[in-house]
Amino acid sequence: MDFQNKTAISTGAASGMGFLFAKNFAALGGNVLLCDVNEEGLEKCTAEINAMGKGTAASCLCDVRDYRQVCAARDRAVELFGRIDLLCNFAGGSSVRIKQVDRTRYPEFPDVPIEIFEWGLGVNLMGPFYFAHAVLKQMREQNSGLIINIGSISGQEGNAYDMDYPTAKAGLMFGLTKCIAQFGSKHNIRCVCVSPGPVLTRAAMAKMKTLLGRAADPQEIIDLILFVASDKGQFINGENIMIDGGRNAMERMKG
Repeated sequence: MDFQNKTAISTGAASGMGFLFAKNFAALGGNVLLCDVNEEGLEKCTAEINAMGKGTAASCLCDVRDYRQVCAARDRAVELFGRIDLLCNFAGGSSVRIKQVDRTRYPEFPDVPIEIFEWGLGVNLMGPFYFAHAVLKQMREQNSGLIINIGSISGQEGNAYDMDYPTAKAGLMFGLTKCIAQFGSKHNIRCVCVSPGPVLTRAAMAKMKTLLGRAADPQEIIDLILFVASDKGQFINGENIMIDGGRNAMERMKG
């Protein structure tokens, strides 16, 4: 795969798969703008990529819940690299885990402070929505582009407690991705959602069951995204691709 003279924006890029994608994309010759709220992490990750001596990396401090910051990130990518060929919406996560909600104090969904769920919906759904709205202006102008949304097996399964996360992911998988693909069809713009099952970005993911008996290595998810973005993946559009080791095909709980 060759991404020479191509530019990507990766959100949530100061760690995890957002960083891994940025590193891979640059290694294949591309330019990449790393976006995150973690300034220290951004600087470290950007320096590591540039030290490889292949593609070029730059960073932009950005809270995906703030549309003005999102637009500033778009403008920085265009200013530095002249175009945006690929947007990967990696920023996200389970609000109750990240905010360390005490489940003994808040035992059920209605007990959790709504501010926790507002944060989760903002990062996981409004963030990709904001970035799509901002970046599609540039992609429409250049008459090309690809947006990759990151779904989750949770969007397929649901969850009775941290409902914001599967709700947001389902919105990406079955709503936003198709909408963007429909809009983009007349502007040579594609949109694809990649929805992982358990991924070893956290040790706890190893406990989730799959038909293959294991969780995914993060590189397996990135390899799929790179394929979709490459010349070989150009006919994939408006689709949600599950990469879950067969978890979605497992027998469901019996009543």
